[in-house]
Amino acid sequence: MYTILVVLHVLVSIALIGLVLIQHGKGADAGAAFGSGASGTVFGARGSANFLTRVTAWLAAAFFVLSLALAYIVHGRSNSESVVEGLAAPTAETAAPAVQLPAAPADAGAAPQVPAAPAAESAPADAENAPKPQVPG
Repeated sequence: MYTILVVLHVLVSIALIGLVLIQHGKGADAGAAFGSGASGTVFGARGSANFLTRVTAWLAAAFFVLSLALAYIVHGRSNSESVVEGLAAPTAETAAPAVQLPAAPADAGAAPQVPAAPAAESAPADAENAPKPQVPG
């Protein structure tokens, strides 16, 4: 039912737009008075104003009725969920651990001490001082 109403709504919308675009304004009647030949049309000597106005009014009424019907049908659907409601609150297991800041040193003015790396773990400065691999044999 929803799909049928949406298709009808689109067709009525397109027809309504087309009818509004082909209607002429009030200033177009002045051109017919000076002999532009627009008074003798398919719709008769009075022009298309009455016919197009009535069809436009009926299509506008159909558009509003279809809009209200679609709003009523969509409002009845409650199985959709908000994105915000779908987000789970972080639990203690999934929450990031709190960052522990180190205690302030007794001498706040002194620079923090960084322990030096042991000599065995430091890399040689150049390739000449690097230990040579021993070849068995």
